[in-house]
Amino acid sequence: MLSGLSFLWEGILAVTWQQIVMYIVGILLIWLAIKKEYEPSLLLPMGFGAILVNLPGTSAINQMMEGVGETHGIIQWLFESGIAASEAFPLLLFIGIGAMIDFGPLLANPKMFLFGAGAQFGIFLTVVVAVLLGFDLKDAASIGIIGAADGPTSILVSQVLHSNYIGPIAVAAYSYMALVPIIQPMAIRMVTTRKERLIRMEYRPGSVSKATKIAFPIIVTFIAGFVAPDSVSLVGMIMFGNLIRECGVLNSLSQTAQDDLANLITLLLGITISFSMRAEQFVQVSTILIMGLGLVAFIFDSIGGCLLAKFINLFSKEKINPMVGAAGISAFPMSARVIQKMGLKEDPTNHLLMHAIGANVSGQIASAVAGGIILGFFR
Repeated sequence: MLSGLSFLWEGILAVTWQQIVMYIVGILLIWLAIKKEYEPSLLLPMGFGAILVNLPGTSAINQMMEGVGETHGIIQWLFESGIAASEAFPLLLFIGIGAMIDFGPLLANPKMFLFGAGAQFGIFLTVVVAVLLGFDLKDAASIGIIGAADGPTSILVSQVLHSNYIGPIAVAAYSYMALVPIIQPMAIRMVTTRKERLIRMEYRPGSVSKATKIAFPIIVTFIAGFVAPDSVSLVGMIMFGNLIRECGVLNSLSQTAQDDLANLITLLLGITISFSMRAEQFVQVSTILIMGLGLVAFIFDSIGGCLLAKFINLFSKEKINPMVGAAGISAFPMSARVIQKMGLKEDPTNHLLMHAIGANVSGQIASAVAGGIILGFFR
């Protein structure tokens, strides 16, 4: 009994203040997942994993034991195998994401493609700001991609570029994905007037043939391969998942990709990325800077989409509600829902959902291409 208490006391004494900070971070993430329901499938495993990897002498990561040598921890093994060695987890998750997406609204209104591109402005602005603040170019590029509001892309880019801040970048990316309903309305109101937010857009649902829906992911993959080869792994997995959805002969596999595969990989990805949340790496002033820069990237991505819509309106007879432009970020379908709610708040009869969904799914493609461009320039 006394021996057990002594081991407990030694363990408590071995805890550093940085590890205590990480316990608080972990509990906060768990609280946000359960109480606020912010991305629970990701924040809960990330929060619990942050506790696991910061316990003194934890067996969840590799340890050197006297007389035994190195022991292998499950979380470190998952990280080294599923992320560091092949980026398998984030890429496999893209298959599930692709299977969830219906590109019909985008194909029915191809103009929405523009907003997927326009809403990536914050990424490249933040890269410049991060460099000016003293971050290494590859770290700055990894931080900038947070603006896409796309967690898997952020993890993949930061891992391929060997960023020193994979953990903070992942936490920032998924946190801002969860906070889309809070942050995006604020960003939109900064650059739009009530008159602009009241603009009505008639929805003309064009008939998109099955052949078009099947051809689309194949064509996009070819274009991505020729224009931005480094984006092929990201875009290709999304398009493969979408092809499974649209082909019509793999319905059970499509449902599996959307549900079982996506849920399982999300769970594993969440607890695996916690390996990068060890106290000695995470508890730094740079982490606060990264969270701030991620917010800047996210806000200016939303603003970029709005400003592009306002610019197009200068030359177009059929006006576009600038709020729809902000849906060009990758946070699908949260951003489209936010735009719909904002539109209804201004005018209960103004339905912008289908236009916003078109821009939102365009953002899925654009964020993957942006990630490939970042890799092509900075790898």
